Parts: sequence; C-alpha cells; structure tokens
Amino acid sequence: MKEAIRITGAPSAGPGLDELLVRVARGDQQAFSRVYDAVCGPVLGVVRGVLRDPAQSEEVTQEVLVELWRTAARYQPSRGSALTWTLTLAHRRAVDRVRSAQAAAEREQRAARLGGTPAFDDVVEQVEARLEREQVRRCLRTLTELQRQSVTLAYYRGLAYREVAELLAVPLGTVKTRMRDGLIRLRDCLGVNG
Repeated sequence: MKEAIRITGAPSAGPGLDELLVRVARGDQQAFSRVYDAVCGPVLGVVRGVLRDPAQSEEVTQEVLVELWRTAARYQPSRGSALTWTLTLAHRRAVDRVRSAQAAAEREQRAARLGGTPAFDDVVEQVEARLEREQVRRCLRTLTELQRQSVTLAYYRGLAYREVAELLAVPLGTVKTRMRDGLIRLRDCLGVNG
C-alpha cells in the first residue's frame, strides 16, 4: 500500500512532496515514483490548459517529468513548494512548445512566400541578358545597311554566306567582306577583345 503524500499544506503520515523532491535530487527512485504519482495529474492539467491537444499534452507532460527527475537538485524549498516549482516547469515547457510550433509555422510561411520569387541569380541573369541584347541592338544600328542585313541573316536566321548572297542579290565576295567588316565593328562596339 502506498503512503499518502502531502501536496497542500495539510499534514500527512509520510514525507511531504518537498522532502520527496529533495530525495529525488539524491537519486532516490522510490521517492521519484511517489512524486510522479502525486504530480502527474496536476502537470497534465496545466499542460493541457496551454496546449489543448491531448497527444501533445501527454508528450509534454512526459518531458516535464523527465526534466523533474534530471533537475530535482535545482529545487530550493526556501523559494516555494515542490508542487509550485513542478507546475512552473510544466507551464514553461508547454509555453515553449506553443512558441516552437508558432515559429515553425512562420518559417514555413516565409519559405512558401520566398519559394514563389525567382532566385537572385535568375534575376541577375535576366537583367544581364536584357542589357546585352540592348547593347547588341545599339551596336547593330552603327553598321551599314548591307552589313546589318548580312550579319542578321547569318547569325539570327542561321543562313550560310551563299544563302545570304542569294537572298540579298549581292556577289558572295561582297557579302563575306561586309560581314567581316560588320563583325569587326560589332566587336569594337561591344568592347570584346579579339
């Protein structure tokens, strides 16, 4: 038969919870068993009042009781009752669980918002490509009409020299010369070292 444990100020036949917790600090497993029986219900009640979720409440209650076993040496009877100290541990642990869940939810929301925006490198690459296209267009405008047409047909449409010459009705040698001169002017305009 188990001995009665005094949780409140009422006298009991055996050692009170405060004394039992001091024994737990010394590693007394029987004392811990009695403390466990005495505080398990109140701890679960405090935790459940904060968390509202029965499964999480049971998990946090177990964590609190393990913490009670590990940190019993920190209990100071002069600062308050063992039950108050234990319930304070329970309340703090439950609040920590709520804060942890809120922080995780906020991280997931931030990650979801960031997932929709392009990565910095993608934006930089797009801007650089646009600037390069604008510079090429500006440099193409500095070429003569025949040079611009020859380069455009050869490089943007993929035509061979002979096809460009036929399309423009210009001798093949003239197309080759105009393209070579046009590419040199483009290289200089774009600042490419050849």
